[in-house]
Amino acid sequence: MSDDAADVLRGFNVSRESEQKLRAFVDLLREWQAKMNLVSKTSMADVWRRHVADSLQLLRLMPQTPQVIADLGSGAGFPGLVLALAGRHQVHLYESIGKKALFLREAIRATGATAEVHQMRIEDIKEPPRVDFVTARALAPLDRLLALALPFLDRGATGLFMKGQDVDEELTKATKSWRIKFDKHPSLTDSRSVILAVTEARHG
Repeated sequence: MSDDAADVLRGFNVSRESEQKLRAFVDLLREWQAKMNLVSKTSMADVWRRHVADSLQLLRLMPQTPQVIADLGSGAGFPGLVLALAGRHQVHLYESIGKKALFLREAIRATGATAEVHQMRIEDIKEPPRVDFVTARALAPLDRLLALALPFLDRGATGLFMKGQDVDEELTKATKSWRIKFDKHPSLTDSRSVILAVTEARHG
């Protein structure tokens, strides 16, 4: 196990079982990344910090008890699959791109994660499951993201949305058409980024 991996996992105090699963997941990601572009090539050199730690930081904003999570635009499993592997959370992974959905299913099979892949466009969700949290990372501008997450937010979920340096500009635009209750939490992995914890979103 690399020093980066050890440092990341120690920092988030994951269990030995979760550590083994996360290591297996990253090994599988490296194997598949050699054949298809699941994440940016440059970020793979620092995958434990750029992707795993970035995902694990959401745990501090959740209760320690098992939660049900919907992860929108899951891609290669960040943050949703990492959250499933790091705890006892049950995660619904929404990913429309076939090769990424295939990877997610293989990763679930290989690690035993408590997760389910929904290969579909988020806009096509008819009956969203009741979840405690809805997450998204680099998916869409905030006004668009709120529309995508609204079916989950309306059923009582809290949104945990990972945003970059343009967050204030996105908030200004979104509040022209949305009334939002939110808290802004600084990212632990990037001083320019934040996590928006959205507890309520209404048009108007």
